[in-house]
Amino acid sequence: MRRAPQATGFLNPRQRRLAWLGFILLACQAPISAKILPDDSWLFSIVVALMVATVIMADDTMRRRPATE
Repeated sequence: MRRAPQATGFLNPRQRRLAWLGFILLACQAPISAKILPDDSWLFSIVVALMVATVIMADDTMRRRPATE
């Protein structure tokens, strides 16, 4: 049985790796900043990490769709 060709996402492989790296770094940096900084500026890191995660999930969704002809 032949599978339908997969569509490509809007991120190329290099951009996808950088997005994952940025997400992981931001997710690790936020709790450290929360302990060190007296204000709530660490929340900005969480917001940016969530935005990057949304981009990665949108790219995953586009990649899983069958390619249109």
